[in-house]
Amino acid sequence: MPLKLMYITNNGNVAKIAESSGVDWIFIDLEINGKVERQRHLDTVISRHSIEDVERIKKVLTVSKLIVRVNPIYEGSKEEIDKVIYYGADIVMLPFFKTSTEVETFINLVNGRAKTCLLCETAEAVMNIDEILDIKGIDFIHIGLNDLHLAYKMNFMFKLLTDGTVDMLCNKFKAKGITYGFGGIAQLGHGDLPAEYIIAEHYRLGSSMAILSRSFCNVNLIPDIEIIKEIFNKGVQEIRNYERSLELKEKEFFELNHFIIKKKIMEIESKRG
Repeated sequence: MPLKLMYITNNGNVAKIAESSGVDWIFIDLEINGKVERQRHLDTVISRHSIEDVERIKKVLTVSKLIVRVNPIYEGSKEEIDKVIYYGADIVMLPFFKTSTEVETFINLVNGRAKTCLLCETAEAVMNIDEILDIKGIDFIHIGLNDLHLAYKMNFMFKLLTDGTVDMLCNKFKAKGITYGFGGIAQLGHGDLPAEYIIAEHYRLGSSMAILSRSFCNVNLIPDIEIIKEIFNKGVQEIRNYERSLELKEKEFFELNHFIIKKKIMEIESKRG
């Protein structure tokens, strides 16, 4: 089953390009509460999208779904969630939760008006995952490798693929019949851990969701819209072609791929010290 590919943007032209290239979900990111403090020392993007972007981007989409990441539960959550659903969010994502109480509050606030997606990215969420998964109304779960590896004080986020954490979580999600995914991917052949290795891990783990990372196409560094279009069309097509090849692979291929990932991660970690 092909991965549901997501791309974070509040640029209408880029959203249309991503949609026409085959990106399944366009991602508006409203999360700001606490994020700057958590990630200030990292080379990560704080999106600074606005609620008005939800309505604007929804209007340009014809096929792709619109997923909106709201803030972790706070006093303004009801108003924020009501607004993003009113403006057209198909899927609402809750980040940085720690307890089943927060998840239950979120599910109740959405109240069946949109699909729900949890972003599992805290050590507490992992610890409480059985209790969390007993809550009805969770449509999707994405494992946020970035914040989760920080919580575990790791120096490379894909280490979570080799220490058993992602395997354990995926098995629990699968047992509950919840659609799940993890992390982000660059273009094939690119990234510290090239995308083809990670895509094969998605298939090994039964994962069906991935974010196209900033390194897949950093639109802030590319002034020419035609080049952006070319990158998306070529990059998504290459991913889809690679996925088709994976459907023909035997179990041994994925086991070997996982072994290679372990070796590559050890090499990356030793370079980083």
